[in-house]
Amino acid sequence: MPVVLTETRDRAFVVTINRPDVRNCVNGETAALLFEAVETFRADDSLDALILTGAGDVAFCAGADLKGSASLMARPAAQESGPMGFSRITDLEKPTIAAVNGYCLAGGLELACWCDFRIADETSHFGVLNRRWGVPLLDGGTQRLPRIVGLGNALYLIETGVMIDAQQALRMGLVQEVVAEGGALERALELAKAISSYPQLSLRNDRRAAIEGLSLSLPEGLELERRVHEASLADPAMVEGLRRYAAGDRPEPPRPPA
Repeated sequence: MPVVLTETRDRAFVVTINRPDVRNCVNGETAALLFEAVETFRADDSLDALILTGAGDVAFCAGADLKGSASLMARPAAQESGPMGFSRITDLEKPTIAAVNGYCLAGGLELACWCDFRIADETSHFGVLNRRWGVPLLDGGTQRLPRIVGLGNALYLIETGVMIDAQQALRMGLVQEVVAEGGALERALELAKAISSYPQLSLRNDRRAAIEGLSLSLPEGLELERRVHEASLADPAMVEGLRRYAAGDRPEPPRPPA
């Protein structure tokens, strides 16, 4: 059985880490296949959203396979793409969602933070548990965690090695929704379907402006927003959207779980 599974669901690309016997820990082979999956998604114009998840009901990903950690850094291009496979890819132009079940720890947490947002089921637990063995965060954790949860929360997780549950992760802003046990993937697919239903150019340009604007001053960010949306304003899909609005077409928006 492949250690990474991929499946197309409508216009979503589901990538599953498939090593449930070791809590979906990532070794060199897994990292290489994860990188290939992201590149496949990037190149396929029929796909609008990537969903990353883990096989089984115990773990999303418990981090690097420490028994085979040498294979992670020995993988060709590991320095460029990241030990866990794709964490240093920053130029993907389409939305990504983490569907988290069970343990999301160490490098697994870093992979979840690479995604645009995270849907967690109620069994999920999160933490920088690699702290216990002196293993550093090398897949973006020191950079993405502060951007997602703020510096104080990030340092709390990074320095203490505490493990938190899904509700605390929700309060921190680490995850955006908590759903019933086993429901994270289906909810991620629902949101991916909603994303696919929207005109893509303005959505992707909004995403780009939000992400790239983090490193800019406010005036520079506003100029970036203006510049990228010159194309959005000329998009025929927006003209069609305004026509539908004028005709009374009001699709129901997605709503978070109660």
